[in-house]
Amino acid sequence: MSELKFEGVLETALYVDDLDRAEAFYGSVLGLGKISRGGNRHVFFRCGPGVLLLFNAAETMKPPPPDGLHVPPHGTHGPGHMCFRVAAGDLDAWKEKLSGVGIAIESEVLWPSGARSFYFRDPAGNSLECAEASLWAID
Repeated sequence: MSELKFEGVLETALYVDDLDRAEAFYGSVLGLGKISRGGNRHVFFRCGPGVLLLFNAAETMKPPPPDGLHVPPHGTHGPGHMCFRVAAGDLDAWKEKLSGVGIAIESEVLWPSGARSFYFRDPAGNSLECAEASLWAID
């Protein structure tokens, strides 16, 4: 039997305390396409070939109802982190776009690989990063 390998990351989850603010930020400010929203529990967005799941941790800690999908309870407290893959030529434009709507750029990094990235926060305090793909030597 050949060695099993993962093909990649299908989805990434962050936890937020206000789904309405998160939906507006990720949809309107960052321009992600909304897939669906489930009441006050979650809102899901398309991000390139993957999916960004935004959860209200207070709701996802609850066991699923007997007639619902049997997704085990999950959640976390405190800020999480995720990084958006950005074309090298678009990195500065993203900084300008975010700064233009009042979002502070928290840090800019020139990595040993030569890749650049920058960090900012979402309304829930999650640490978000935009980085050139060469950060991880991805084609």
